[in-house]
Amino acid sequence: MQPRNMSMSGVVDLAAVKAAQEAKAKAEQARAEAARHGGTRAVSPADLVIDVDEAGFERDVLQRSAEVPVVIDFWAEWCQPCKQLSPVLERLAVEYNGRFLLARIDVDANQLLMQQFGVQGIPAVFAVVAGQALPLFQGAAGEEQIRQTLDQLVQVAEQRFGLTGLTVDPDAEPGAAAQAPADVPAGPYESLLNAAAEALDAGDLAGAVQAYKNVLADDPAHPEAKLGLAQAELLQRVRDLDPQKVRQEAAGKPADAQAQIAAADLDLVGGHVEDAFGRLIDTVRRTVGEDRDAVRLRLLELFEVVGAEDPRVTAARRALARALF
Repeated sequence: MQPRNMSMSGVVDLAAVKAAQEAKAKAEQARAEAARHGGTRAVSPADLVIDVDEAGFERDVLQRSAEVPVVIDFWAEWCQPCKQLSPVLERLAVEYNGRFLLARIDVDANQLLMQQFGVQGIPAVFAVVAGQALPLFQGAAGEEQIRQTLDQLVQVAEQRFGLTGLTVDPDAEPGAAAQAPADVPAGPYESLLNAAAEALDAGDLAGAVQAYKNVLADDPAHPEAKLGLAQAELLQRVRDLDPQKVRQEAAGKPADAQAQIAAADLDLVGGHVEDAFGRLIDTVRRTVGEDRDAVRLRLLELFEVVGAEDPRVTAARRALARALF
């Protein structure tokens, strides 16, 4: 089976938004703590591949995923494809030099973890980034395909979650990786982002929107605030919509800009990213003037929700350019 394309957009996933904010704060805390101790904390190359069980999963995977992407290799001794795949993953973990951590889980000894991840067969490879589980691929895969998947994983982990990986020192003692640093006071952005996340948890979308805007007023390019604001505003727009009525109106009025915009918002909230993009691109082709511009602007807003690095956004940008010109 070929690796599946990963979907890391975090579309209207409030837990993912909050995790991104918390992960960035923890990463900044780790860097600040390391600076106070005279440098970046380092691990041995041997520490880049670890065996994980149910008892240590929270510490070794969930907590570590706040500082580095953790790739999970579900395997078993009797699994022949595992014996081909696992050595490749282990070699790449060392080659990538701390950009991800490889956690090996024996499914025979850890049935609960296998069930929690919904593993249907092995080998199966997942990633955990800032506490969020992402399926990567199942079954044997070629090394080039694995590299492409890992490249996308580490790129998104850095761009979206602020995770820059581990510092590797060949002279470090194996097993001597530092424990999580003590908490440091949160900076002004972290306080505002935490307030936004708490507002989202409480269903206070207006409060979340304002908190994100407060960050962007001082730092207009702040990635977590831009993502959070786009998602919170999307949720605000769809909260009071009647989905059945919206879809009926959109089906009956294919050239009605506002009807298609509302339906596209619902598409995106439901996780139908390509449907939302395609709907608005088709509407751009059918409309002119102010209506066309309104549709184009909403499409650009939805690009912000999904994230510029998502391949679906890249494809939709090209399609939009063709529709406009």
